[in-house]
Amino acid sequence: QVQLVESGGGLVQAGGSLRLSCAASGRAFKMYPMGWFRQAPGKERDFVAAISGNGVSIYYANSVKGRFTISRDNAKNTVYLQMNSLKPEDTAVYYCAAGPSTGNSYYVARAEEDFGSWGQGTQVTVSS
Repeated sequence: QVQLVESGGGLVQAGGSLRLSCAASGRAFKMYPMGWFRQAPGKERDFVAAISGNGVSIYYANSVKGRFTISRDNAKNTVYLQMNSLKPEDTAVYYCAAGPSTGNSYYVARAEEDFGSWGQGTQVTVSS
């Protein structure tokens, strides 16, 4: 399994920006599809964004498309989530997830069950 540690959460006003980082252990990071999910209080965990191992294939939830950007630096074993134009409804605990390697560096995972490793989460609070 991959060990994941998120950072970068915090409190921001509506319209502001935050960048989340997720540092991963392991030497095969470039083969892992990565994703970000979030869970608001009293709600289920939802998909936010995902990226393939080689960074070429990317998907976003409709709710964040055009505002959030997922990226990765395989040399640093890190995936990022740049969040702009934040809204109060973006308030949630954000989780980083790593999928098992499929051998296909273009593969993108989007369902929770496709990911095998999860971080501890980082809180993002957007005030109105």
